[in-house]
Amino acid sequence: MKIYTIGFTKKSAETFFGLLREAQVRTLVDIRLNNVSQLAGFTKRDDLKYFLNEICDIRYSHRVDLAPAQSMLDDYKKRDVSWADYEDRFLKLMEHRHIEDTVPKELLDNAALLCSEDKPLQCHRRLVVEYLSRHWDDITIQHLT
Repeated sequence: MKIYTIGFTKKSAETFFGLLREAQVRTLVDIRLNNVSQLAGFTKRDDLKYFLNEICDIRYSHRVDLAPAQSMLDDYKKRDVSWADYEDRFLKLMEHRHIEDTVPKELLDNAALLCSEDKPLQCHRRLVVEYLSRHWDDITIQHLT
């Protein structure tokens, strides 16, 4: 099973949709807590769903169970916690939610996990796929940048 990750900041719509099309992604799984953000207009929920279907023939799914809790996100954004602490708290949250049992494998097969950060290093999309790779067999991870 191949799972991609992608962030949209610092990418034009052309680059963003081109990366998804080139990778032949079948489903984009939006794992943002707030998927109606105006950070990039083309990634606002309803617009994104339309563009994915029209431009790339890609399905859209929103999974808040793969997003951080609001309080956790707020603490990190306010710099009340370090990345290491955020990572630890986030992984415990994924464990508590039992995502390895509740997220259908079929949904993530040849899917891309979407979040806002440009690079995956300090983004929860990387944490999600790495967590799942410890629980599921035969996962290949590719970050689209």
